Amino acid sequence: MAVPFTHHYTILSQVKEQEARAYYIRLCANEHLSVDALEKAIKNDEYSHKGALPNNFDDRIPSSKLARKAVMAFKDEYFLDFINTEEIGIRDEEDIDERVVENAIVHNIKEFIMTFGRDFTFVGNQYHLEVFGKDHYSDLLFFNRELNCLVAVELKTGAFKPAYLGQLTTYLRILDDQVKKDHENPSIGIVLCKSADKEYVEYVIQDYEKPMGVATYTLPEEMPEKLRNALPDIEALRKILTKSE
Repeated sequence: MAVPFTHHYTILSQVKEQEARAYYIRLCANEHLSVDALEKAIKNDEYSHKGALPNNFDDRIPSSKLARKAVMAFKDEYFLDFINTEEIGIRDEEDIDERVVENAIVHNIKEFIMTFGRDFTFVGNQYHLEVFGKDHYSDLLFFNRELNCLVAVELKTGAFKPAYLGQLTTYLRILDDQVKKDHENPSIGIVLCKSADKEYVEYVIQDYEKPMGVATYTLPEEMPEKLRNALPDIEALRKILTKSE
């Protein structure tokens, strides 16, 4: 698909590096971005964050081509600019509960999928998994058409801990045994936490058998002022979160 002139002009005027320009041109062609969506992607510096996710995909996904696709399907950092915790009465970052973030994502799932990337389909939240009489609940479950696999996302409001990978490994094992279809590829897991040391993650993740990665997220009050222009209606979000408590 041809990229419109206005998109080319936006890219040439706002992006200086040649490789970055080529990336945004391909992004527009593949995802049919509007000019507003393109400008948001440039402001969020998606070029720098694509493919930078610390992961074990190369070692745990048999096909090198599929492993590369998996690397490029995720970013190392996501800007959740549709969640305004200050306006819903949360003043201290430590008081932000994982379920609050999860509920805001679920009720703004279109925005989250646009942030997360192309070809994702939402399956459910708190997805029930049971094995040997033990109940487990995956925070967010997606299916990626390009990767042809389930993607389990675990939300954590603090810094990365290796224990999160163990928890996610259990979910991926059950998903592959009970939910994955025969024609689908093995499930992938993503820990989405508040902060993470990439070198530390890459060190500890290599011994886990399931394909996993660790990304971080930023809330709007932590972003530069120029990025705070895509927030949802605050009153509506407050009502959503109140109903889910």
